[in-house]
Amino acid sequence: MSKKASSFAALGGLVYSTDAGRHCPDCSKPVDACVCKQQFVAEGDGIARVRRESKGRGGKTVTTISGVPLPLDQLKELASTLKRRCGTGGALKDGVIEIQGDHVELLLGELIKQGFKAKKSGG
Repeated sequence: MSKKASSFAALGGLVYSTDAGRHCPDCSKPVDACVCKQQFVAEGDGIARVRRESKGRGGKTVTTISGVPLPLDQLKELASTLKRRCGTGGALKDGVIEIQGDHVELLLGELIKQGFKAKKSGG
């Protein structure tokens, strides 16, 4: 075995290739064939927890929804629908939907209407 081949084997596989374009850092598959997108973001008991937060946000109130048992692409759709329902902005960060403002009751009702198990979390 040549010195080049042994260093290739020591690294654990392919280091660089232009054959398939960009690769997902998690599953090492081409971005088009990535299986990470289809995984569920929130794993747990399947209950969406809605809470109001203001700590660490410069005094601004944000309503967060965590634990929604959906794949990432459907979670983005849900976040968009909920933002439209509240008439405000928001974001999806690490599987947690953030909606600007205090909309706990409205979001609880909307999630239950869409068939999710949802409950109020926190104070």
